[in-house]
Amino acid sequence: MISGILRILSVEELRKKITFTLLMLIICRIGAYIPVPGINGDLAVDLFQKATGGSQNLFQLMDVFSGGAFAQMTIIALGVMPYISASIIMQLMMALIPSLQREVKENPEIGRRKLGKWTRVLTIVLASFQAILYGRFVLGLNASQPGIVVSQILNVTAFNVPWLFFFIIILTMTAGTMLLMWIGEQITEKGVGNGISLIITLGILSSLPTTIGAIIRKLNLDSQEPGQLSFPSLVVLMVVFVFIIIGTILVIQGQRKIPLQYARRIVGRHETQGGRAYIPLKVNYAGVIPVIFASSLLMFPATIGQLAGQGSWLANLTKWLAPGSGVYSLFFVLLIIFFTYFWTATQFHPEQIASDMKKNGAFIPGIRQGRPTQDFLEETMNRITFAGAIFLSLIAVLPSIIGKLLKVDPSISYFFGGTSLLILVGVVLDTTKQVESHMLMKRYEGFMKKGRGRRR
Repeated sequence: MISGILRILSVEELRKKITFTLLMLIICRIGAYIPVPGINGDLAVDLFQKATGGSQNLFQLMDVFSGGAFAQMTIIALGVMPYISASIIMQLMMALIPSLQREVKENPEIGRRKLGKWTRVLTIVLASFQAILYGRFVLGLNASQPGIVVSQILNVTAFNVPWLFFFIIILTMTAGTMLLMWIGEQITEKGVGNGISLIITLGILSSLPTTIGAIIRKLNLDSQEPGQLSFPSLVVLMVVFVFIIIGTILVIQGQRKIPLQYARRIVGRHETQGGRAYIPLKVNYAGVIPVIFASSLLMFPATIGQLAGQGSWLANLTKWLAPGSGVYSLFFVLLIIFFTYFWTATQFHPEQIASDMKKNGAFIPGIRQGRPTQDFLEETMNRITFAGAIFLSLIAVLPSIIGKLLKVDPSISYFFGGTSLLILVGVVLDTTKQVESHMLMKRYEGFMKKGRGRRR
């Protein structure tokens, strides 16, 4: 492993990309410790823990994704969720509006720039809206226990509204989200891996020390009395933990190989026949994108309801979407299945594959070229996508259900839960593949003992 890392670092271009990625991620973590001006972050964490209570709560899940920035009320408390929500909306609009599809196909570069521009504008709108609701939530906590917000900021009012406080919180939190969005785009363009996914993964990993500390406290090792977490429950969680890792690897890397044959061709004066090849159709073509999209889409309306304050009709309605509830799990599964098919449909183009096969004289045994090949690829992809989506949904919701049955603390079950681990393992696999592709381009053997990196 050490020799493999040294070989990676010996490639100058790859070393620069990794260094750039790490520096950008360090900047993200620095932002997680800078509170919004005028807010006492230490006191906010204590009140946040009291406000969330002991049951599974959406705020705790958001705090895991943001790496603790949400509870500390820092400048990046909103994380990248507004950007992901904006991306989902724009992807849906592009699928529903034919003119946008036509523009992207005819002018890919201009279409992508226009799509990116509108995504950024929508991100600012969503982040500002969430920051306003977040400010209302902070004012509610400050009313119950004064001291979270500096009184001098609250004293500047207009029409009984502390406009200076709202101005500061909207400006800083929106700027924090835009900074994370920019960092994610820079990592994707100049670094290694998908920048937004890496930022979410970094937030999940940063909660690991807190999770380990919670496990030790719940086991109550310093006393002879039984703790809130028993050793059998911990063993079950560890088994689920291993199952998720293995299942995620199998789902993401699993593929069905469609055999190909080539017609006889004349090369110079010799008649040759192409060797056997295959088309790899991934079981889960979308990776962990459906899980990220489904979590973000469920978080956005539920966040609005919870930040709106207790007693409102919207808050009562969003109680049904509390993580761990039956309604939340049902919608989570349905959204994962939907986004799996949606992302596959936007990225996998059987008509293009069939056209390229016909130009190169390739065909699938028993299937005619052209339209029959396109229909066969589309039907086959739909079947394996369904299997991948069901398996992905099962991995995502099963740990939270088991944690609820075992009455495990939410801070523990969220880390060992399917959503966090699916994202974590999926992003690590994707980043590893990108590193290996760079190694193969430089004719270096990958650092994995078995896999694509070992070729002769």
